Amino acid sequence: MSQPTSIGRRVVITGCGVVSSIGIGVREFTSALRAGRSNVRPISVFDTTGFAHDNGCEVADFEPARWIRTLDPGDLGRASRFSTAAARLAVEDSGLPLETLRAARTLVSVGSTDGEAHELDGLVARELSAGLAGLDPKLVRRTSAGRLATSIARELELTDVETGTIATACSAGNYAIGNSLDAIRCGDAEFALCGGADALCRKTFTSFYRLRSIAPDCCRPFDRNRMGILTGEGAGILLLESLDSALARGARIYAEVLGYGMSCDAHHPVAPHQAGIARCMELALADAGVKPAEIDLISAHGTGTKANDMTESAAIRDLFGPKPPRTVSMKSMLGHSMGAASALAAIGCSIALTEQFIPPTINHRDTDPDCPVDCVPNESVDADLDIVQNNGWAFGGNNAVVLLGRYERQPREEAVR
Repeated sequence: MSQPTSIGRRVVITGCGVVSSIGIGVREFTSALRAGRSNVRPISVFDTTGFAHDNGCEVADFEPARWIRTLDPGDLGRASRFSTAAARLAVEDSGLPLETLRAARTLVSVGSTDGEAHELDGLVARELSAGLAGLDPKLVRRTSAGRLATSIARELELTDVETGTIATACSAGNYAIGNSLDAIRCGDAEFALCGGADALCRKTFTSFYRLRSIAPDCCRPFDRNRMGILTGEGAGILLLESLDSALARGARIYAEVLGYGMSCDAHHPVAPHQAGIARCMELALADAGVKPAEIDLISAHGTGTKANDMTESAAIRDLFGPKPPRTVSMKSMLGHSMGAASALAAIGCSIALTEQFIPPTINHRDTDPDCPVDCVPNESVDADLDIVQNNGWAFGGNNAVVLLGRYERQPREEAVR
């Protein structure tokens, strides 16, 4: 194992908060990943009149008042309700007393593709029907993308806190995790609540539909007959802290955050770039001090589009050789939850390391010869996992990869001496 390029405190994940179409909370989410469950249904949160097909992955049975107790959920947009509830769930899952979190220097970093575009859909509809004079001020206040992060700080009553919403589209969750890793490594923060959140909105659905990238039925990544994405929604928020902090309070450790890589190849507005993706994976491996042969599982971006799956598969084989690690797509179950996608996948990877299993790529029938990876079709499998790679790509070549490892008491560079 090579020496990691970043020097600082070891950072671990001790809490996971999940709001997703396949479950709310870690227990439901884990059960769904093991079972290969999906919850595809016709979209109901905006008007889909005029579209030939309208399946999506909505969050169902979400009762924000169960987890949002300080703020009025009605004052928050749909995406902010997701992020705030997921943050509360992450803190509760971590066993960290709120009083301890409130007394510590904390970073809140949330990635998003659309911010509160779901609320903007409503704002436009109101303006068209009632004019500016008829707009509801509460609705206007809900449209700020910054509230995805600031609402978490306000809900948890954090005072020594820095907040930020990261707008790097579909890789934004990984960007937020990398940002938080750096803050804790170098001592700028004691704790971080980080991840991603997005809500289904007409604007993004229409954009992908016009690109002919919306599947009519289900998402089937790496399959010969794949037809595109299904738009999804939700939030994944992780609680990060230093290893010393976690050990001192006897916390359960899901995984160690070993390193990350980011790149922006700016090759094309929407098409993925093979060399840019490979470079991002290389940067993550170098930051973590991990060799390609040590990766046991890749959580792919895996959107189910022709271009993404083929390009990502080729980049993986460029770096890992003709027999790469098993490579799965959780979007086959979750749909594409945009800015929440890589954050929810990071939680899925953490659970996989803890529970020692690999979530499946569902809806799989026939592997595309242009995507020659073992995608663990349709059924989860038990596996001995030590290091997992979580990929996230976005329009404009905004790429981010996070590496997670099963917690070991010895630092990895010492364990191999």
